[in-house]
Amino acid sequence: MSSPKIVLTASSTEASEYKHSIWQQMLSATVPHKYSKTFLNKVSFLNESWPDGRAKYVPNGLRMVETLLLREYSEDDVVTCYVDNLEKFIGPETKVIAIHAHNPLGISYATDVYSKLAGENLMPLNAAEFIRIVTHPVIDKYKPKIVVGGPGAWQLEKADRLDEFKIDYLIDGEIERVFSDLFQRIIEGDTSLPRLIKIPKSEQPTVEEIPVVRHRSTFGVVEITRGCGRGCQFCSPATKVGRSFPLEHIMESVRVNAREGATEIMLSTEDMFLYEQKPNFVTNTDALELMLKSVMSVEGIETLQMSHITMAPVVLDPTIIERLTPLIVPYSHVQHKESLDADHRMTDPIIGLETGSPRLFDTFMKGKAYPYKAHQWHDVVLKGMEILNRHNWFPFCTFIIGLPGEKDEDVKQSLDLLYNLRDAKGTFVPTFFVPLEDTRMSKKSSAKLIEMTDLQWEFFFTCWKYNLEFWYGGSRANAKFKLGVPLYYKMLGKRLFGDGIKYPLYRFAGLPDRFMRKHLYLDFTGRKRNRAGMKPFEKEIVPGFESVRGLNMIDASQLHHVKSKLNVETVNASGD
Repeated sequence: MSSPKIVLTASSTEASEYKHSIWQQMLSATVPHKYSKTFLNKVSFLNESWPDGRAKYVPNGLRMVETLLLREYSEDDVVTCYVDNLEKFIGPETKVIAIHAHNPLGISYATDVYSKLAGENLMPLNAAEFIRIVTHPVIDKYKPKIVVGGPGAWQLEKADRLDEFKIDYLIDGEIERVFSDLFQRIIEGDTSLPRLIKIPKSEQPTVEEIPVVRHRSTFGVVEITRGCGRGCQFCSPATKVGRSFPLEHIMESVRVNAREGATEIMLSTEDMFLYEQKPNFVTNTDALELMLKSVMSVEGIETLQMSHITMAPVVLDPTIIERLTPLIVPYSHVQHKESLDADHRMTDPIIGLETGSPRLFDTFMKGKAYPYKAHQWHDVVLKGMEILNRHNWFPFCTFIIGLPGEKDEDVKQSLDLLYNLRDAKGTFVPTFFVPLEDTRMSKKSSAKLIEMTDLQWEFFFTCWKYNLEFWYGGSRANAKFKLGVPLYYKMLGKRLFGDGIKYPLYRFAGLPDRFMRKHLYLDFTGRKRNRAGMKPFEKEIVPGFESVRGLNMIDASQLHHVKSKLNVETVNASGD
């Protein structure tokens, strides 16, 4: 039997569907490879293959490459498999192995930080998996061209490791418009083709040029939008024009995944509220309702996952959440005891809160709050979180530590925001600033764990204190850490990061705040400060704009203008 011309693959961590959890997939990738067998269940990376050895599911980006290739080649010539099956397919006739690279060196916002808590030179698991692919003996034996692409491909260029891994071509950018000609030249060995292939934004495809994938993606990912346009300087999609996929394109993608065994669909978007958006980022709730109902009508689809949303639309029009909740929460596989849903179901979309500093917010991401201003960001977050929580939306919120120019006062403002979220239901994940390629901040310096200030450590571990309590409950969570955390500090943490980590770590472990309030900025005993924050709320859902009027975030004339756009009841100047 002859070998296929082209073999496609991705690392096991990037392909994993274990427990249908993006959260677990991301965390597992941050574990140092050295300790992965100790901390991780091997079953979580045993992905499913078809009887012939082809992969049942891989990242959606790799499925797109496969789909584009299948326009020119047969299924016999194009095979997608996991690393454990490379020997089954790569052979004398194989011309190219194409590797999906989401985070090949483990230097994304989260991975590089968390792996280094155990030591500066430890390699994250997903970096080790990438190296396992490119150094596989069967590649060395038959020497096909190695082509790498995906959202993390830039890491290999930045680290100058193309020669080390014998990578022939590195592709960076949206490929649909140029792929056919590009890959043909690679196959033919066109010597005029540069090793670094950067596809310019001028070649950004329209949604009509993006095909429906041929086979199932990990998590049943279905794109509903691409790009964003809000302009956050640290984010690549934010600099690209937002595009919404036609409903029939979305539906066919859902049907493809369902036919190949997917029972869950994840709607992939930079912001769900941008789907078929109206002018000025106004949410098209009617279009969202139709799309969600259509997706869940497909036979075989049982559950639904969200990806990203933004907070400002939630505050601007809380009826969005009221209308979408019945179409999302009952179909989530995620449950939490504090959910008021009949089955305790909740949805956990990703929201980038990024910072509590109005100064940094205004500098790097002011479009994220539109139509509100940077100085209103705290109020937007608190009110938005209240609205979301009332409807059993318990979001996965990210913060960025170490934005360029961040000062102690900025971190204190982020800590103030975190303190005011102490009654919120959600997950708060601190990440570190990384200058991603194709962003306005690509030339800036990365934040470094070794340079963390005492206040930044406090922010970091206060986030994780919240998360332990939210997911596991106070006493149960603390029991696991009261002994282990002090041992970590004495044996490793102090040597790696100094004394500044001590009290934040002890708070994380559950040591009572009365022993630490003199050493930390925040005081959860309430003696130092008494901020309002989020208050525990009654079970009843507050209708529409009632909950927004008392916030005084936009004046009556603005509210009239916005509500007119949304075709909802207009209020007069007194707010009646």
